[in-house]
Amino acid sequence: MLQIEDIKQTAINDIANVDVLRLMVPHKAHIVEVGSSSGALAKAYLANSPSTRYTGIEIVEEYAESSRYNCTDVIFGNVEHIDDIKFAELGTAQTWVFADALEHLYDPWKLLKRIRVNANGPVEIIACIPNAQNWGIQSILNNGTFLYQDSGLLDRTHIRWFTRISILHLFQSCGYQVVEMSVRKFHDPTDQMKDAIRAMANAVGADPEMAVIDSIPFQYVLRAVAVE
Repeated sequence: MLQIEDIKQTAINDIANVDVLRLMVPHKAHIVEVGSSSGALAKAYLANSPSTRYTGIEIVEEYAESSRYNCTDVIFGNVEHIDDIKFAELGTAQTWVFADALEHLYDPWKLLKRIRVNANGPVEIIACIPNAQNWGIQSILNNGTFLYQDSGLLDRTHIRWFTRISILHLFQSCGYQVVEMSVRKFHDPTDQMKDAIRAMANAVGADPEMAVIDSIPFQYVLRAVAVE
């Protein structure tokens, strides 16, 4: 069976996601970032919080080596395959970061629950997640040209797809409460596209204006805290 490790991963980048960084509270004792890539986010965070232990987890060996220049320590491998002993050692992390990473997992539900169960104290998740309800995806589905790409919404390494509603359900079902949520958008739909989205919403008994609002975000950025 073809595994995610066998598919060429999203290209490494040296750009820290500023919207994710904004949600990261400074001076945490321990942070884990899944999909640390070049370590750009770690570098940006540690610039103001140098005493933080910042663990990167990276599935691509080349990227893991790059991460080592910026992270405190790096685990090379698939986060879904980390053994129980190693995973328990990560229980000291107060923050887990998934900057465009949750959608690359086979079972993000299982991992989020595992993080909560293994946490030594309060733990939060900060994530950036692509919006599968984006108007561009809707138009591509309509004309049948759902062709995978090397990056972006149609990244060929995306395993899971989420909308605003299913993101909230994901975290709630895993024992978290989303306490902050914002959007990243790059292009708005045309008026003609908005009318088409409203028509589809009306056809299925949904709120047409909310359907338009939910079609605009390219990604959602959020912070969720574990609850008892």
